[in-house]
Amino acid sequence: MCGIIGFNFEDRALAKKMLDLTNHRGPDDRALFVSKGFTLGMNRLSIIDLKKGLYPIHNEEQTLFLVFNGEIYNYLELKSKLEKQGHKFYTNCDAEVIVHLYEEHGQDCVKHLNGMFAIALFDTTNNQLFLARDRLGIKPLYYHFDGQNMIFASEAKNILLLPGFKKTVNNDALAYYLTFRCNSSSETMFKNIHKLKPAHTLIFSKNKIRISKYWDFKIKNTHTDQNQIQQEIITRLKSSIKKRLMSDVPLGAYISGGVDSGSIVSIMSQLSDQPVKTFSVLFEEESEKKLSGARYLAHHYETDHHELVIGDESAKLLPNIVWSTDEPLCDPTCIPTYLLAQESKKKVTVVLTGDGSDEQFAGYEQFRMLLLHYKIARKFPCLARAIIPPLIRKVPKPILNSGFKYASALGDKGIDRFSDFITTNDKSESYLSIVSIFNEKEKFNLLNKYYDNHMKIIKNHFDTSNDYLSQLLRVDLEMMLTEDILMKTDKSTMAWSTEARVPFLDHNLWEYSMQIDSKLKLWKGIDKYILRKSLPRLVPKQITSRKKDRFFVPIDSWLQGEFGETAKQLLSEKEIKTTKVFKPKHIKKILHDFEHSKLYYSRQLWALLCFQMWHKIFFQRDFTKKSSLRF
Repeated sequence: MCGIIGFNFEDRALAKKMLDLTNHRGPDDRALFVSKGFTLGMNRLSIIDLKKGLYPIHNEEQTLFLVFNGEIYNYLELKSKLEKQGHKFYTNCDAEVIVHLYEEHGQDCVKHLNGMFAIALFDTTNNQLFLARDRLGIKPLYYHFDGQNMIFASEAKNILLLPGFKKTVNNDALAYYLTFRCNSSSETMFKNIHKLKPAHTLIFSKNKIRISKYWDFKIKNTHTDQNQIQQEIITRLKSSIKKRLMSDVPLGAYISGGVDSGSIVSIMSQLSDQPVKTFSVLFEEESEKKLSGARYLAHHYETDHHELVIGDESAKLLPNIVWSTDEPLCDPTCIPTYLLAQESKKKVTVVLTGDGSDEQFAGYEQFRMLLLHYKIARKFPCLARAIIPPLIRKVPKPILNSGFKYASALGDKGIDRFSDFITTNDKSESYLSIVSIFNEKEKFNLLNKYYDNHMKIIKNHFDTSNDYLSQLLRVDLEMMLTEDILMKTDKSTMAWSTEARVPFLDHNLWEYSMQIDSKLKLWKGIDKYILRKSLPRLVPKQITSRKKDRFFVPIDSWLQGEFGETAKQLLSEKEIKTTKVFKPKHIKKILHDFEHSKLYYSRQLWALLCFQMWHKIFFQRDFTKKSSLRF
């Protein structure tokens, strides 16, 4: 796992600055290549073939030069085929197969790769740069092209070092962020810095860019035989995990006590002759029961288990996390993920996680709520929709809690949003009423400038078919998985020079799971039904029958404690006027209304706080210095 950089001109000093800035992505080795007006650089975190000085990887004639971030899990079989075709290898590194595949297949080389990757390959014969990102966007890749300078990097902050680059807030990206808690667009919060989309390649040649999509998946209800599906899931999951155990450095797993991490640790234990190192995290404010599942798994599989208990002082790390993520990401679980990476680095360099399973097998509570709502809402006459909202507001909170457990904590404003959700029969409206941090009206009141209407954007994802769940899974993938879940994991683990691997996102497993009858994913209200049914021979019943317990970060209590003073300072009228993005009057209203709907407004305040902190670090201070992180 590494950090890569490059640009279409020669400047060793700039390359060094860029590499120094993100040395955390690869402190074990460094490569710098300059030729024919191009510069490539790389910080290496050594995982496979630990020898120094291997990069940039090149072909036999030394006409192709590669820097690379990721892992290619099928490299041994690819290497064997390429050797039979006459290619000569000079390393045992997985990345070397890429240059030889490129010789054979050109930009289609990526179609042969099983792994997570961000690739940069320079062809000296025609001065052509080839970039590629893995199918599901596990590894990030950013670029900027202004008609003259083409520059790319694993982290957006590297590109800010380009002389003359003008930093401007991207209002379209901000609108995405305020809706989805992450910027789901292909742009970044820095105007004119873009993300190469998952499953896309980029060719830069003769001062022009050409971007192509090389992979997609189809959602079908093709597979319906439960016994066959269960067997296929286990076969593909075992194959995926076995591939991801290749390593020349110590590895372990993050566990929560659910079916995702349980299945991973089970298979790891079968394939390892040493106890698996496992790691779990808990907030002091939470019940010890939250760790019971993780402890049970650790005991059952006799793992070398490590627990991390964190308190409200962890909120003080938010500036470091905001700096690490490049653009604001208001998913509060960034904090435990960041701290867990710091703790696990003491024991291992590679960790396996259960990320992606919920998006594959409908594990989130919102899916169940949306499906149930859709079945009922279509039957509501217009008159009922007019009278239900005031009735809901009169229902005692304990009764509402029985249907929606966060009703009381969300307060009056949360009940209003819940009422809107209950009374609409529009798929996009109901989805956004559940997932949005700020709805369209709130964003209009909040922003000095507002562009994207996400109601219109989301409408395009839904059609009139009855397979609503498949549509929801697709939307969650495109709006949340890559730019929230995977981005959070990559940036948090790489901040501590740790590689995270995600077995559930092996494209062979993903392609198959997307063709499983959606009814089998959410069956009679049971989330991940078919996955749970597949696991009894691997995971104890105590785990397969355990309900999903979302990791809940107590930001509402943090905002009322010592950390709340930092928040109030950053959200003061003076600071808001400095950023020139939000309307101070509306921020003041949110701060006032927080007292009456803490859980609801805590999410909004957290989003605003993360943005203000990001703006102060990257726009008002020298982000290359540690002093910029003091608040």
